[in-house]
Amino acid sequence: MKQEELLGKFLIENKLTIATAESCTGGLLSSKLTDVSGCSEYIKLNFVTYANEAKHKILDVSWDILDNFGAVSEECAFAMAEGLQKATGCDIALCTTGIAGPTGGSELKPVGLIYIGLKYNNIVTVKEVKLPPTLPRKQMKEEFANQALKFALDILTKDRI
Repeated sequence: MKQEELLGKFLIENKLTIATAESCTGGLLSSKLTDVSGCSEYIKLNFVTYANEAKHKILDVSWDILDNFGAVSEECAFAMAEGLQKATGCDIALCTTGIAGPTGGSELKPVGLIYIGLKYNNIVTVKEVKLPPTLPRKQMKEEFANQALKFALDILTKDRI
């Protein structure tokens, strides 16, 4: 069973809703979640907040965070998850922000860096993942989305299976 199917099964069994806010995955995470039949039972709302302006306007990520830490940061992923849950009323807020490349990275923030933010039970957890910077952009986005699904499953089912 695919990760998105396992996550969907978990959400239905536990009567939970999920919302996503994506930057570097550009809607791919939402697409994977909506590939599962019955997903309308648990998907609350999904956003692609690629631009900083969208992160600020839709998710209420402060300009202070965006200016001082950048969109690709633990602080931004944390704020995205907080803002997403506040904006949608979902049980689980899942967010991605990273650098898919092949250009745009730096020594401190290389191509292949992603921060995944998840808020559940009033706790925000952020995970940093670094993938090989040589992956083609399309594959990078695929891996980023898979990492986000895996992270959500790990957090949500940690004490249950």
